[in-house]
Amino acid sequence: MPRILTFVMDSAGVGALPDAVAYHDSSNANTIGNVAERLGGLVLPNFERLGLGHITPVRGLSGSVEPLAAVGRLRERSKGKDTITGHWEMAGVITEVPFPTYPDGFPPEVVERFTAICGKAPLGNVAASGTEIIAELGEEHQRTGRPILYTSADSVFQVAAHEETVPLATLYDWCERARAMLVPPHEVNRVIARPFVGTPGNYARTPNRRDYAIPPPPTVLDRLEQAGVPVHAVGKICDIYSGHGIASSIRVADNSEAVDRALALADATDHGLVFVNLNDFDTKFGHRRDVRGYGDALARLDARIPELLERIRPGDALMFTADHGCDPTQPGTDHTREYVPYIEYGPVPGGELGVIEGLGHVGERIEAILGTGR
Repeated sequence: MPRILTFVMDSAGVGALPDAVAYHDSSNANTIGNVAERLGGLVLPNFERLGLGHITPVRGLSGSVEPLAAVGRLRERSKGKDTITGHWEMAGVITEVPFPTYPDGFPPEVVERFTAICGKAPLGNVAASGTEIIAELGEEHQRTGRPILYTSADSVFQVAAHEETVPLATLYDWCERARAMLVPPHEVNRVIARPFVGTPGNYARTPNRRDYAIPPPPTVLDRLEQAGVPVHAVGKICDIYSGHGIASSIRVADNSEAVDRALALADATDHGLVFVNLNDFDTKFGHRRDVRGYGDALARLDARIPELLERIRPGDALMFTADHGCDPTQPGTDHTREYVPYIEYGPVPGGELGVIEGLGHVGERIEAILGTGR
């Protein structure tokens, strides 16, 4: 019975899509390629052997090494460049109408209803970097108890609160009630609880983040569940799909723990999908425009690949892909509209697949390998 280990390298784009300019992105965006170029090259011997250098030029990686995996670039069909849109498309859902965004903050009627939930008017209500707005408003938040409300270029309603000022249970309750409150035309795709700790000038976000996504339409994960195939989620996967089709879920603090958990699940699973989101690439390095951090995170993941390959039995598959780009060499702090990599090691011969239409190729291959394809 086959097993699949699928890793979403959150934000690891491999080149601007033809419509990138319509999303206010440069035609030169290329998250992995530009990180490598800016750093004078990357040392990723295991990704090189799998064939990453055949997907996009990556300084330091050869494009002439015969790839061990089937590799290509996926072109997103959905309208958007965010986490939900990308992950849903992987599972077979095309987003034709973009989710609402709020570059100028949320309108008064939304803020008033959220104030009624919290009992206090929020601070902020702007599009901002999470770490920056916490640094700016954290002290006032602790003094007043008012939550920090902010958004980004994505369709998100984010609420930050200090864990010693607002108990986690209270923050989660506020966000759950905000999720129920945000109906069309203000139905953002995620409400995110963003707890933090520390003192003024030294605040830090904690791993106790929670994402409250709108429920997806039926997906590949639902079909796997109906066929009796377990899906084991690692990281924020369960939140992204609102638990639909998920047999078990594990929250993690960082990419390293995510890989550890995936390896343990592989050892304990005889049949099914281990579906992993590697969020550090996006939140810690892409949005913060930390080129060095992004490159180091790629190197750390590369070093774990031999452990993953050891778990792949005949008939199993190991996949790497992404949900969008977040090129840290570009201006601003937002995602970038890019092709994403597709690397599949296991049941198919290595080679170049070229450009593949739609991130849904990921879900199609998962169903084909697990024997549940329609």
